[in-house]
Amino acid sequence: MKLNRLFLLALVLFVASAVSAQDLISATELAKISKNEDVVIICATSEANYKVHITGSANVPHSDLYKGTPAEAYINSPAEMAKVLGAKGVTTDKTIVVYDEGSAKYAGRLYWILKYLGAPNVKMLDGNLKGWKAKRKPITGSPTNVVAATFTAKADAGQLATMDEVKKAVGNSSYVLVDARKPDEFGGTAESKTLTRKGHIPGAVNVNHETVLDDKGLLKPNDALKALFEAKGITKDKTAIVYCETSVRAGVVYLALKGLGYPNVKVYDGAYLEWQTTASNKVE
Repeated sequence: MKLNRLFLLALVLFVASAVSAQDLISATELAKISKNEDVVIICATSEANYKVHITGSANVPHSDLYKGTPAEAYINSPAEMAKVLGAKGVTTDKTIVVYDEGSAKYAGRLYWILKYLGAPNVKMLDGNLKGWKAKRKPITGSPTNVVAATFTAKADAGQLATMDEVKKAVGNSSYVLVDARKPDEFGGTAESKTLTRKGHIPGAVNVNHETVLDDKGLLKPNDALKALFEAKGITKDKTAIVYCETSVRAGVVYLALKGLGYPNVKVYDGAYLEWQTTASNKVE
């Protein structure tokens, strides 16, 4: 019986990968394997937004993985994050499917964190909870009973950019800095209660994280994403460093780039919030 379940899981994931290069799984595909013991489904939103969730999913709010310094959403140590994940039954030997309420920014954030921690098989639910509901798949208001497990973190430093590397990237043709905020934030015209210096890191290009999704909240097709990125000068021969104000929104852009086969993509976890607080750093 277990072999049959494993075969079904492998078949579904093979079909998913053939359709799209991204680490995505559709609502229909997830529904087929959601009860498999080798699959764990994680809601990345707050406890308040978890009140209605995918049946069988556990809640790991993305904010539970932060230490808050040197920037607001700066991630905790791998060991501390592993404790939080393990307590919710998340292990690296399972297929981990992440989702949020529909914006993809919280799911994308958790996706990147899990990839940074070395989880080998992580998927994001395409369309997230919004897409799941549209397909009339089962939801519940009852919390999922989870069995604590051991999450073995093997942090991959190649997924994370420090402020020192971002300084090196400014004006360096082998890098491209990708700002995932909205255009008015990028341009410094948006109101802000947290920033002392509005604008963006010098030389960065703006790819609003919302533009990688279609009007249904699904990730856009590969050809559309390829055109979007290449129009901004984001090419595979460069190391792409993605950030936003806190880098929560950077994750879904990271996922889209990696799905297209970009070999060197990182997230600047300190984000613009950290960058602009250092007086010696220039801003545009």
